[in-house]
Amino acid sequence: MATPNLLFSLFCFFLLCLFSGEQQVVEATRASPFAFKPKKLFVFGDSYADTGNNRKALASSWKFPYGITFPGKPAGRFSDGRVLTDFVAEYFGIKTPIPYRWRKELFGRLKYGVNFAYGGTGVFQTLTPEPNMTVQIDFLQQLLNESVYTKRGLKSAVALVSLAGNDYNTYLVNNGTAAGLPAFIASVVGQLTVNLKRIHDLGVRKVAVTSLQPLGCLPRSTAQYSFQQCNGDENNGVNLHNQLLAQAVNTLNKQTNSTSFFVVDVYNAFWTVINRKNQAHQVSPSFENPLKPCCVGVSAAFSCGSVDEKGVKQYTLCTNPKSKFFWDTFHPTQQGWAAVYSTEALQNSLKQLY
Repeated sequence: MATPNLLFSLFCFFLLCLFSGEQQVVEATRASPFAFKPKKLFVFGDSYADTGNNRKALASSWKFPYGITFPGKPAGRFSDGRVLTDFVAEYFGIKTPIPYRWRKELFGRLKYGVNFAYGGTGVFQTLTPEPNMTVQIDFLQQLLNESVYTKRGLKSAVALVSLAGNDYNTYLVNNGTAAGLPAFIASVVGQLTVNLKRIHDLGVRKVAVTSLQPLGCLPRSTAQYSFQQCNGDENNGVNLHNQLLAQAVNTLNKQTNSTSFFVVDVYNAFWTVINRKNQAHQVSPSFENPLKPCCVGVSAAFSCGSVDEKGVKQYTLCTNPKSKFFWDTFHPTQQGWAAVYSTEALQNSLKQLY
């Protein structure tokens, strides 16, 4: 029988294998020469950025067929493969930071940063009982208190902050009204602004925050239109969020007399891909019907990865995830994220780091 030490060593080896294949993603043009070369990446937010923090009992990201493209089995990413964090890390020339939950098992990887993002969360408490963004920042503060990092060491770090709309979903589920939505959007952006400033005050030199993607174009919204058109009303709310966010980031830069804060333009990157037509010799992939997901439940009662009490799957899966922009009703495929990453909108956003 294997000894406890041997079993622990094998477990750590498995984790290293899981997180070591995360470098080779889509190549893109980077700014050169670098005025600032980040050495660490800290990630906060939700399922667009989470690489494995959610508890297995709560998250679909640990169920088959999630992860079938990378790493070949469910590993905690809300996609068939790599997500936004992986592509941003590649752009910055940093290894994908490990999820916070593996910080003790993979202590040696902490030099590249940490991913604190938890799928389903927001700036406020959402329907998912996982740490919200305030608590995620508390985790970084705790690592500083434990001298895992120093404030001086964070000067070589960049933060990626993802907010993909879970606060708004919670608002609607809790019977929030259309009349009250603008005020709620302002409160979400207000709390997000507090969070961004706090991350910077902890010592992180550059803080990147994603704009909100066109929520009305997610399959959960386009299903009512047979995946043929977006919901314009939802996207109007998104536009208000993004306008307020741009103003908040501009104010933060003025207050700090810096260019430390910048927006990663996920909104226009999504729009570019969704509206792209098939063109010969184009660098970025296009999708025949970008609004239709690859993996979806057989009815409204089920979702991607669902099985019944007998273990029979209750979802349908496309034959080729690379042909789809969306993986499930909310998240892009790895190929979808690659397309988003390669857009001019996202590339120009990331260049703001320098």
